[in-house]
Amino acid sequence: MAETPHLNIDRVAELARLALTPAEKAEFSTQLAEVLQHVEQLKKLDVAGVEPTAHAFALENVWADDVAQGGLAVEEALRNAPAQRDNMIAVPKVVE
Repeated sequence: MAETPHLNIDRVAELARLALTPAEKAEFSTQLAEVLQHVEQLKKLDVAGVEPTAHAFALENVWADDVAQGGLAVEEALRNAPAQRDNMIAVPKVVE
């Protein structure tokens, strides 16, 4: 394996706000070193001519046009309300 830079796992854990046991530190340190080795391999790829992108495929707006239309009639909107008062849904008081 290629040499990896020294990892300060305590600092990484502090930044992530994690309290790690010594066993977890050893395990995560090894895993993080492996991830960094993969990143080093990716740095060797020639990406000249590859345009930066945020997604692997083109995104398109799939929303319908925003067209104003009529809403529900008051009676229809309140049809399933357990209680109503003055054309509004009545709910139990939650603030004194």
